[in-house]
Amino acid sequence: QVQLVESGGGLVQAGGSLRLSCVASGINFSFYTMGWYRQAPGEQRDLVARITRNGSKNYADSVKDRFTISRDNAKKTVYLEMNSLKPEDTAVYYCHALSPANSAYWGQGIQVTVSS
Repeated sequence: QVQLVESGGGLVQAGGSLRLSCVASGINFSFYTMGWYRQAPGEQRDLVARITRNGSKNYADSVKDRFTISRDNAKKTVYLEMNSLKPEDTAVYYCHALSPANSAYWGQGIQVTVSS
């Protein structure tokens, strides 16, 4: 079955950095668009960053120039490098995989907390 397992979250002070990782299994990883979403309490789940099979990247305006998404197809892993973190970045971060046929999968989510 498909599994997306996130790691790397935690508590960090404002201005700090974290690197999230998501390891995929059960999918042909290199063909998938991979993304990171986040959801704060009482808020909807929003796209943070996305990287296509060809390496094209999209970012939410709120994280541009601070976050970087990347992928390693050999390791079936997608990363989210987060720098200059702000308290408003506090949320549960979810890994997302989208197939060419638009089948979608989610990870279980990982907490990122940024203290002021």
